[in-house]
Amino acid sequence: MSDKDRPDKNHQDKYQSLIRDLGSFKRLAIAFSGGADSSFLGAAAKEACDDVLAVTVRSEFQTRTDADLALRMAQVLGLEHILLETRVLEDPNIKANPRERCYFCKKHLFAMVKARAGEAGFSHLAHGANLDDLKDFRPGFKAAREAGFLAPLIDAGLTKNEIRNYSRDLGLETWNLPSQSCLAARIPYGDPITREKLIRIETAESILHALGFLSVRVRCHGDLARIELPPGEMDRFTAGGHGREIARQFREIGFHFTSLDLEGYTTGSLNRSPKA
Repeated sequence: MSDKDRPDKNHQDKYQSLIRDLGSFKRLAIAFSGGADSSFLGAAAKEACDDVLAVTVRSEFQTRTDADLALRMAQVLGLEHILLETRVLEDPNIKANPRERCYFCKKHLFAMVKARAGEAGFSHLAHGANLDDLKDFRPGFKAAREAGFLAPLIDAGLTKNEIRNYSRDLGLETWNLPSQSCLAARIPYGDPITREKLIRIETAESILHALGFLSVRVRCHGDLARIELPPGEMDRFTAGGHGREIARQFREIGFHFTSLDLEGYTTGSLNRSPKA
C-alpha cells in the first residue's frame, strides 16, 4: 500500500472511534450481506465485541453469488452466522415496486434479523451503511431506524473509500469488491417485479461478468436491457467488439433490444426516473 493510499491520522482516529463505539455493545448482531461494508463491520466488531452474530436473509433479490459470498465471508471472519430464507415477492407492497419498495422490503428483512437475533439473546443490532449512502435516496434507512438498527460506520464518519482502505489493511478480500445492490434496483419504479425479470437480469449480468466487466448494472426496461459500465470500461467494451455477441445472448434470455448507457454506471440511476 502506497503512502498516498494509506489512511491519514484523522482516518485512523475514525477507526479507533469505531472500535470504541462497538466495544460498548459487548454483544452485537449484524445484518450481514458479506459485501465490503458489512464484512468490514463484522471484522471490526469481532475485534471490539465479546460476541458477534451475523444474520443473512436470502431472498429472490439476491444473486446466487452474493448469497454464497455471505456464507463464505462469515466463515473467513470467524463469525457465528445464521442464514434465513424469505420470499419477498409474496408481499404485494414489494412486488408492485413503488418508490418506497426498499422501505417495505427492508422492513420485512430487518424484522426477520431482529427476531432471530433476539432469540439468540442479542439486543444490540447494526447494519453496514456508510456515509456515502446518505447521498442517495435510501428509504431502507427508515426501516432500519424503526427496527432499532444502528449504523456504526456512519456514526464514525466512514466513507466507502475509507472502508476499502481499512479493509485492505486488515487483509479482507472484500476491499475491492464491486458494490452490491439487490436485483430489484435494476427495475424502474412502478414496473411490477417478477421472478422471471430477476432471473433475466442476473443472467445478463453474469454474461458481462464472464467477459471481465465486474462493476456493471443491467437495467431492465421491459424487453430492453440498458447496460451501465464505469466510464473507464466503456472504451474497452466498444473496442473489444462485444456488442453483437452480447446482444445475441441477451435476445436468447428475453431482451429483444440492448443498449449501452452513454453516461455510464451511476449508483441509483433509476431514482432519476419521472416515476420515482
